[in-house]
Amino acid sequence: MKSIIAQSINRGISYQAYRELVKQLVEQKTTTGKDKTRVLAHYTKLNDKRMNRWDKTLKIPKVAQQKISGFEQPITWLVIVESWCGDGAHVLPVLNKMTELNNLINLKIVLRDENPELMDLFLTNKSRSIPKLIMIDTKTGDVLNSYGPRPSEATSLVSRYIAKYGILTPEFKEDLQHWYNNDKGQNVIDDVTNMLCELRPNVCQ
Repeated sequence: MKSIIAQSINRGISYQAYRELVKQLVEQKTTTGKDKTRVLAHYTKLNDKRMNRWDKTLKIPKVAQQKISGFEQPITWLVIVESWCGDGAHVLPVLNKMTELNNLINLKIVLRDENPELMDLFLTNKSRSIPKLIMIDTKTGDVLNSYGPRPSEATSLVSRYIAKYGILTPEFKEDLQHWYNNDKGQNVIDDVTNMLCELRPNVCQ
């Protein structure tokens, strides 16, 4: 497991490099992943716009800023995603803004379809759901925790909808995008900050 994770980190790219990759894909009217369909290329274009917006407008509350900046353990955040993933377009910019507050947090991004062995170590209900954040102790390579594919409130919305209707309809997926827009990244900030507090309780005292 450690060797797979270490190799994945070495292959990982920065958030800035990922943003450049997505912009190139938009220009070429294509997408990451094995399936190069028009639909997924369209989602990649939408996600580029979403990430542009969050990069410019996302705000982290001062209380969370203090907790994040006070985290004193070198840690790597390895994120598995694809350019067509709508949830990833909302979550990744938040994680990037958080890492900008603390030089000890190193963000690396890898693509799911290029890293199947890694993905299969972090399945969600036996599914290769993304985005997936893996928190790793930079010094030891130990996995400290994992997060995703959605923030906690969105996960609850999805679970309740599936329990009632059996599938996620296009209408629900559109509603979920509205939820992300209204939430403005705050649920991700709260979830991940709480995970940091669990690792270093003194940060949150």
